[in-house]
Amino acid sequence: MPTPTPTPASDTKAHLLAVATQLVAQKGFTAVGIKQILDTAGVPKGSFYHYFASKEAFGEAIIAGYFTRYQQRLATLTVAEDNAQARIYRYFQSWYDTQQNGCDDEKCLVVKLSAEVADISEPMREALNAGYQCIIAWLAQQIKAGWAEGSIPNEGQLSAESLAKRWYFAWLGASLVAKISHTNTPLAEVWQMTTVQLGR
Repeated sequence: MPTPTPTPASDTKAHLLAVATQLVAQKGFTAVGIKQILDTAGVPKGSFYHYFASKEAFGEAIIAGYFTRYQQRLATLTVAEDNAQARIYRYFQSWYDTQQNGCDDEKCLVVKLSAEVADISEPMREALNAGYQCIIAWLAQQIKAGWAEGSIPNEGQLSAESLAKRWYFAWLGASLVAKISHTNTPLAEVWQMTTVQLGR
């Protein structure tokens, strides 16, 4: 990582979060210490505790910031595609592309944290769960829209919410297994499943 440039005091909190997000995405939450974050960011120790009561609170802020940006990407996707089928297809295509081959950037952050912090930090687990629920709600909304416009097949066996959960849970699990197995096969399997159910 390049040597940090001086950061205005007003941007110190955002700078810390940006640097830590990249470090955590690469190495995991428990492997990254506060000293490493501060050294990489070029920020004195006192600044960290001015903004964050603990590393756990810092982790919550990282997750909250991640999902804020995620929601912005979903909003952009919603207006960029002509129909709901295309929006969902593009969403999972992006997931498929970014999770392959040992992804270590921000797009992999939640996949890594899901397996790492659920049992060690209740506040971080709750932040992750809240973020998941927002994504599932977006997927369910797109499924309903697709059914209404006829772009997505509706077999009538599941609610939109249930189908959204099944897709999201399958993709999250496949991403974890892909990391464990060092193969893209799990992602290819859920990609095929999803495209079939989308009617592609």
